[in-house]
Amino acid sequence: MKAVKLPLEKEEKYMETKKATITRKEDSALLVLENLSINQTIILTEDNPNNVKDVFNNLLKDLKKGVFEFELQDGTEDMYHAICTEYLIQLNSELAIIFQEMEEYELTENSEYGGDLEEDFPDDFDDDDDDEFDI
Repeated sequence: MKAVKLPLEKEEKYMETKKATITRKEDSALLVLENLSINQTIILTEDNPNNVKDVFNNLLKDLKKGVFEFELQDGTEDMYHAICTEYLIQLNSELAIIFQEMEEYELTENSEYGGDLEEDFPDDFDDDDDDEFDI
């Protein structure tokens, strides 16, 4: 009787859920992305695309360690809550897609190559989809 090799089941990936909160001040509001190597803050009350770009680039560095998504923890139903909810839906989707691409190109810490994101995604990394993350 000939032995038959069965294909190995694909390793199931665990998606970590990280916390997102809204900090409301008298003259500003901030979306705070927590449980990262460094918490990231997006200023909601300013039109500052460089702030969003910097946060996104830092998220890419954390994404190298494994896939994650954000969940908004906020009890106030206002305009900022609605904006952040929609933003996080888009961000989570984008992070999942990028993580798959990073795995495909072996840029995650678990890959054979484990590429250096400083080199692979420089600080001035700019994709054509910046407008999707404008708040």
